[in-house]
Amino acid sequence: MTTKKKAQETLEGTDMATEAMEEDLEKALLHDNTISPRDDRRSRGQALREAIPHKLHAGWKAPANRPDPIDVLEKSNQGRLADLIPVRYGRMLPSPFTFYRGAAALMAWDLAQTPNAKIPVQACGDCHLLNFGAFATPERNVVFDINDFDETLPAPWEWDLKRLSTSFVLAARENGLKDKQIFEVGVTVGRAYREQMVEFSRMSILDIWYYRVDWNSIIDATTDPNLQDYRKGKLKKEMKRTVQDYYFPKLTQQLNGKFVFKDIPPVMYHLPVKEKDKFIHQVKDALDLYCTSLQEDKQQLVKRYRLEDVAIKVVGIGSVGTMCCVALMIAPDNEPLILQMKEARESVLEPYAGQSVYDNHGRRVVAGQRTSQSASDIFLGWTELDGKHFYVRQLRDTKVKPEPELWDGEQMVHNAEVMGAALARAHARTGDAAIIRGYLGHRDTFDQALAEFSVDYSEQVEKDYKALVNAVTSGRIKAVSDQEATE
Repeated sequence: MTTKKKAQETLEGTDMATEAMEEDLEKALLHDNTISPRDDRRSRGQALREAIPHKLHAGWKAPANRPDPIDVLEKSNQGRLADLIPVRYGRMLPSPFTFYRGAAALMAWDLAQTPNAKIPVQACGDCHLLNFGAFATPERNVVFDINDFDETLPAPWEWDLKRLSTSFVLAARENGLKDKQIFEVGVTVGRAYREQMVEFSRMSILDIWYYRVDWNSIIDATTDPNLQDYRKGKLKKEMKRTVQDYYFPKLTQQLNGKFVFKDIPPVMYHLPVKEKDKFIHQVKDALDLYCTSLQEDKQQLVKRYRLEDVAIKVVGIGSVGTMCCVALMIAPDNEPLILQMKEARESVLEPYAGQSVYDNHGRRVVAGQRTSQSASDIFLGWTELDGKHFYVRQLRDTKVKPEPELWDGEQMVHNAEVMGAALARAHARTGDAAIIRGYLGHRDTFDQALAEFSVDYSEQVEKDYKALVNAVTSGRIKAVSDQEATE
């Protein structure tokens, strides 16, 4: 009997065993005082470990019915701006890792074929290492956390962890690390998650909710002096890059006495004149609706600004082609605020984890971000425009991205520790740390299995990446770089 068939039969046989556990989890998310004691919940996790052993998570082999990766990418293009689809492919082409960033839908299908302990959390849904970063809280402290929630949805915690670990393995391969080091990086993600979850399982709900990872503490713990200096300089630079003093002058210009965005195609541009006026009116109505999604004090804040200009802005890799725009807001004395309206579509996890409870996918993103992040943008809200769903936030606010291209073996491991622990915090806020701890246990058997999966799956990603390259070479699909798009 194959491992996959064993896993399927094991999962089918544990449905009744996990039913009571899932009821407890629903109560936990509602902060119900009738929830069973912590030790009982940990014991349930241990029972699940007996039913679904850690070894079932190890390795990856594509099933015979796995869809063609290019077909999956093409299907995910439905509803995107047609002119930008070649740019999306162009941004996926540089390496297997950039391909991976744009292929969350493909991995979602694959993850749904793997065993899981049926312990739900608010999953990120696209949990790769470049979707973590440092950013300023409303109190102007700088914390480190997950910072992308386009695909967020209640789902098995293993899915986030497997996607994160695989991203580290891909980055380690790209940096030329040896096989032993690459495997250790995968193990480290699981170990950090497991050990941090032990700590969270001992903490109160409020203590978990208040827990934050300070970015300066990560900088201080950086052992490579060059990388440490780089991070200090990057943070100092980003702290100075305020909207008023940096992004406003950089992105806008004054024409006929009015501030407007500069056209920087294909990254940022205005719609043609015939469509522009209608679009601005639609955005104004959308912002009025957005305002109602904010707390009352934030509503008063936003109402002090007027809409001055709107432009299309292309962001990321997986999001290229979805409707994304920036709104220039001006208050008295020409004080600027730049809001980003980003289209929110169905999560790639929904076909496998169930439909979102929210009718508006922007609200799904906002709800997931607010419950998972240790601190969120005060302008975070949702709206609707021309039948499409959007979430809204500030364009930039003291954001520092990871720099995996600078990591040697030691720094790759260190950052795997940081992000594995950060993911555990997000899951502990929305799931049940005691049950997850009980399932993971104290030994490294899950960590080893996770690394085996990540190494195998990284090889799958490289095969899928080659399929993309071949599809472009053969003319099946068209890909252009940002530079080519401007010519």
